Amino acid sequence: MGRVVITHSTYIEGLIPVLRKLAAGEGVDTVTPAVITRVKGRSPSLRLRVSAPIRGGFKLLARRGTTAQEVFVVTTLEKDALQHRLDGLLDA
Repeated sequence: MGRVVITHSTYIEGLIPVLRKLAAGEGVDTVTPAVITRVKGRSPSLRLRVSAPIRGGFKLLARRGTTAQEVFVVTTLEKDALQHRLDGLLDA
């Protein structure tokens, strides 16, 4: 079971519960939410997308409304497997 690193005072609404479920799954060591930014597009619901590989895992981009937040995941999962797990968590 992995852990969620809580380092900021602000997170996208609904993000932390999803990240806790992700961290509880097999193959995920650490999940760290990072920088929040404003974006031009609008996403009506929370979306998580695997963005780029990092050393030991992947960077995710979480979006909701006009806000985006980077999330770093240290994992042994492959990119497609991680995206599939994220899609399952958001559909549940």
